[in-house]
Amino acid sequence: MADTAVFEQRLAAAASPGREGSLKTWWRSLDKPLLGAIGSLILIGVVLAAAAGPVAAFRKGIADPLHFVERQYLFLGPALLCLGFTSLLAVRQVRAAGIVLAGMAFGMMLLTLILGETINGANRWLSFAGFSLQPSEFFKPGFALMASLLLAEQARTKDFPGGMMSAALFAAGAIVLLLQPDFGQLFLLTAIWGTVFFVAGWNWLWIGGLGTVVSGILAFGYTFAPHFRSRIDRFFDPSSGDTYQVDMALKTVAAGGAAGYRLNDAQSVKNALPDAHTDFIFAVAAEEFGFLLGAIIIGLFATIAYRCLKAAFSTEDVFCRCAILGLAAHLCFQAFINIGVTLSVLPAKGMTLPFISYGGSSLIGAALSAGFLLALTRRQPA
Repeated sequence: MADTAVFEQRLAAAASPGREGSLKTWWRSLDKPLLGAIGSLILIGVVLAAAAGPVAAFRKGIADPLHFVERQYLFLGPALLCLGFTSLLAVRQVRAAGIVLAGMAFGMMLLTLILGETINGANRWLSFAGFSLQPSEFFKPGFALMASLLLAEQARTKDFPGGMMSAALFAAGAIVLLLQPDFGQLFLLTAIWGTVFFVAGWNWLWIGGLGTVVSGILAFGYTFAPHFRSRIDRFFDPSSGDTYQVDMALKTVAAGGAAGYRLNDAQSVKNALPDAHTDFIFAVAAEEFGFLLGAIIIGLFATIAYRCLKAAFSTEDVFCRCAILGLAAHLCFQAFINIGVTLSVLPAKGMTLPFISYGGSSLIGAALSAGFLLALTRRQPA
């Protein structure tokens, strides 16, 4: 009886983050390598913000060279709070948070179609008090959790239509992203859903249907979205249009060599690179600190993928398994796309590098995914 009482006390302490001693329990239960990889990427983002921010301010004609640096550091506080708070949640609280986050983010995505700020022909942002918010960045982690919850419920209760409900949620998000339009985020949302579906154990007929849907979306975008079509055409045939951004990104990467650029800042290739602080921040990292830092960044994302795979396949909880890999897909696929575009192995998609690129919505959205991952990969009592 005494042993049972002790076990129940430990179980309650681990499941209730607000109780005395919970922080010590939280720290002991964390996946330290995963936390280290996430923290390292955030630290690299802090350094690269100072390297790329002044260049972006100069190119955009902003008098204050620290404009983007200061704003990024301002976003860092809320991002760390989100990461810390979500990492304290118990599994049941992560489930509830996913429902709330997906619902709120989807509502804000709908608002972008009505009240959104139009930039480069797309309505993806809501502006207020001098800041712009991109709701799709918050929908991605919310969707990963919500889809995982629905599929886990169907695995537990065969009569529950979790597969159809998750498909409906995906379709709703996809339609809004098509209307914005934002094909990059749509591609990433599809990758998240496909990952969750695969991990949940759905048959190949469903997965084949998902592939057909993706092919249809790409064909639709290529036919009816000139901007999307021009990016695909320029990727396969650079002579068909302007490839200045990608060409400069490759030159910036090459300029860094193995250990970083050694000439003075005025001769730096990054000064001629558009979106050096956002879409092409990886190129700035490679120029400033060489191939070494580029390899470290790739290695850190690989560490996140490995730790999440290990945690997912060591648990028998269907929700945890799906959610861990769905959230990991958000961070790692997005990084893969961003770096692939910079190195000219993928068509340009206008996607940020998680934790590193400038942008409050991107940073906080990545922090939410990271916090949920830390919560779900914590060592739980048997």
